[in-house]
Amino acid sequence: MRRAAVAITVVGVDDSSYRNEVCSGSIQDLDAAIILTRRAAHLKHHAGQWALPGGRREHGETPEDTALRELTEEVHLTLTKERILGRLDDFTTRSGFTMTPIVIWGGPEVKLKPNPAEVHSIHRIAIQEFLRPDAPILEQTPHNEHPILYMPVGPSWIASPTAALLYQFREVAILGKATRVAHFEQPLFAWR
Repeated sequence: MRRAAVAITVVGVDDSSYRNEVCSGSIQDLDAAIILTRRAAHLKHHAGQWALPGGRREHGETPEDTALRELTEEVHLTLTKERILGRLDDFTTRSGFTMTPIVIWGGPEVKLKPNPAEVHSIHRIAIQEFLRPDAPILEQTPHNEHPILYMPVGPSWIASPTAALLYQFREVAILGKATRVAHFEQPLFAWR
C-alpha cells in the first residue's frame, strides 16, 4: 500500500469563542465548514470526484507534514503544525492507498485558491450538512458484505473513501461517538 494523508480542515467566520470550542472538542453547534475540492477533470485518477486536500506521503514526511503540504499545494492555505487538532483512523482504499486523515483548524475567513493542476473547484461544506437526518446513505451490494457509504451534500452525494472519513469526523469530532469506518466499501468507480 502507498501511504497518503488528507486534511479535514475546519474553517469558520468567528474566531473569538469558536477557536476555544474547537480545541475543547465541542463543535456541533458552530457555524463551521469543511474544505472539500472537486478534482480536476484532466487528472488520470479520480477525475472530477469530491476529495479532501491530500496526497501521497513523500519520503521522511509524517502524515501531518503531508496534510499541511497538500493543503498548501491544492488550495493555497498554508498552516502550521500548531493548527493540527488530531488524527482519525487510517482508511485503505481500493485504489491502493492507506490514507491518514488529519483534522486541522483552518481558521475564520480563510482565503482559498484552487491549484488548476489538481483542483477544479473548492467548496466549504457546512458541518451541519453532515448532520442531516438522511446521512449517511448506505448501499448494500451483492459483491461485498459491507455497504458502500455515501454522505449527502445538497441534492448530490460524496462517495467513500472521502465520505467514510467525513462520516467518522462527524461521529467522533461532532457527536463524540467512537465510530470506526475502515470496513465500509467504496463504489466501483473509486477502485481505480
